[in-house]
Amino acid sequence: MTTGLEVERLLNDRAGAHVTATRPRVSVVIPAFQEERGIGEVVRAVRQVLGPDAEILVVDDGSIDGTARIAEAAGAQVLSHPYNIGNGAAVKTGLRAARGAAVVLMDGDGQHAPEDIPRFLALLDRYDMVVGARTVGSRGRFHRTLANRAYNGLASYVCARSIPDLTSGFRAARADVIRRFIYLLPNTFSYPTTLTLGMFRAGHRVAFEPIAVRPRVGKSKIRLLEDGSRFVLIILKIATLYAPFRVFLPVSLLFLVAGAANYAYTYATAGRFTNMSGLMLANSVLVFLLSLIAEQIAQLRLDRTESDATWERRREP
Repeated sequence: MTTGLEVERLLNDRAGAHVTATRPRVSVVIPAFQEERGIGEVVRAVRQVLGPDAEILVVDDGSIDGTARIAEAAGAQVLSHPYNIGNGAAVKTGLRAARGAAVVLMDGDGQHAPEDIPRFLALLDRYDMVVGARTVGSRGRFHRTLANRAYNGLASYVCARSIPDLTSGFRAARADVIRRFIYLLPNTFSYPTTLTLGMFRAGHRVAFEPIAVRPRVGKSKIRLLEDGSRFVLIILKIATLYAPFRVFLPVSLLFLVAGAANYAYTYATAGRFTNMSGLMLANSVLVFLLSLIAEQIAQLRLDRTESDATWERRREP
């Protein structure tokens, strides 16, 4: 088992002069809602793996059970929401409060093995974020496995890169990088989707490490239809923010092909050009022009984000 001192050595070179003697090397953010049955064991296991110097933040998202009390008794620092805002909102609260040079995000229901954390941290020498990619045999029920494959396929198309696990909530990242994306993260369970796509489209280095998940303690909070449709919308939203061509061009081509096919059919059967053909061809041109404008806006926005990040780094002591 990797000790806290070994984990600290993994981060010494990365932390550099910006890390003071009192600043923790690693912050572990655990969003929790009604997790009194498993949160204590999760906190104790993380402490055992990372040692006493790691910062463990449990963000209690308005639980009405003993989640906050048990997490604090187990040794975590507890941040509490006055009411249930959402899993993503809890993650954002934790990210804003985290003081470590590296941040680990994991669930509070016991699915994620803290023993995987040192593997993630070791890869942060070369990557900005490391995502725990669940193996096929550990993704749960068939309908969820099928849905995850669909999300992964769509996300892989948007990013032009293979994404084996888009929705995993177990990951580690450099704190200075992940904080740039807080404003993008939704308050719901789809925050891993947004974070992964945002990192890729902004040109950051992302690695996927295979993990095996364990049976969760308690019931899942994810609703398949509601949260599933939200995942798809999030993917399209991030695509239009960072890679508009990947969304607009297929639509433009669809209108172009449909308009040309309709024109060929009506010309062959009636010898004329119909209004419907003209409408579809005009829509093809308009959508293409919109994609050009959206691409320019996305590039300007990305340049502005990078400039702000550079300015913030220069201001750091």
